[in-house]
Amino acid sequence: MQDFTHTNLISISVVAPMRDEELCVLEFLRRTDAALRALGRTYEIIVVSDGSTDRTESMLRASAVEYPALHSIFLSRNVGQCSALYAGIQATRGEIVVVTDGDLQHRPEDITLLVAKIEEGFALVSGARLNRPESTVLKLIPSRIANWLLRRVTGCEVRDMGGFKALNGDIARSLRLRPGQHRLLPALVHMRGGATTEIGIQCQERFAGTSHYGIARSFDVFFDIIMLGFQSSFKARPLYLFGRIGVLLLTVDCLVMPWLLYEKFFHGVDMGTRPPFLVAIMFFLSALFFLAMGFVLELLTDANNAIDGTKPYVVREHVPSESPSKRSPTR
Repeated sequence: MQDFTHTNLISISVVAPMRDEELCVLEFLRRTDAALRALGRTYEIIVVSDGSTDRTESMLRASAVEYPALHSIFLSRNVGQCSALYAGIQATRGEIVVVTDGDLQHRPEDITLLVAKIEEGFALVSGARLNRPESTVLKLIPSRIANWLLRRVTGCEVRDMGGFKALNGDIARSLRLRPGQHRLLPALVHMRGGATTEIGIQCQERFAGTSHYGIARSFDVFFDIIMLGFQSSFKARPLYLFGRIGVLLLTVDCLVMPWLLYEKFFHGVDMGTRPPFLVAIMFFLSALFFLAMGFVLELLTDANNAIDGTKPYVVREHVPSESPSKRSPTR
């Protein structure tokens, strides 16, 4: 098994997950390699076969001679686009990482535009797809709704979250992507403090074959947005969310119980069978549950971040101190 390391950094890495794309793979390699050679920089093309069952993997093996920059990764089974993309990103060595689809809906020639823009100092540049040749009902409308929700819950102003992207290599490799989060890359980078922007690119029909996605994916995106909204609102601190719910329930409980006790001792009204008393007990137990849940999730989050080495920030620039040899002599 070939071991990809991050030593000997190169300029540009292109990552493309593929599943059963035998009709697209050769044309993808030809155009992508030509676009990267035209830039005149060192580069690599990493194609991740996500459990392909057609001739995709055999064609990639055969293409290794013609394209020395090609690195192919074959996953043992189909794990989904996000996990395949994550595997490819972790294998990159590029100072700039470009992620794209393998069906040529994204023009490899537009890599030049993304690279030029990211070198202005951005952590991520998103390709905003123009004139998308896709079904309005099945794809365009759900996509626009999802992008609008993402902008609302995360504050990231990128209008097209999915698709063609260029990222700072170090930031790309530092991301720990969970299934489904490949559609949220701009929001994830923005939440960590990275500068994001977008430029218009042309979106084409698939070169060949059929799409692997349908309307059912919209429901998955909705749940991903909910999860990201919680992380954005409470800064990945579960205690902030569950603690506030617990305190709210305790506050209601503290208002109801004194009233019930007053009526019992001063007016002789039995409180044991009254609905407000039962609600107050339920609120009290629920408050304890939410507070305990917040503490437990807080400890699990800390443990997970410690194991993964995840950092909640992005360093934009290092400014070294002036060396003693360059300082003007004191008088």
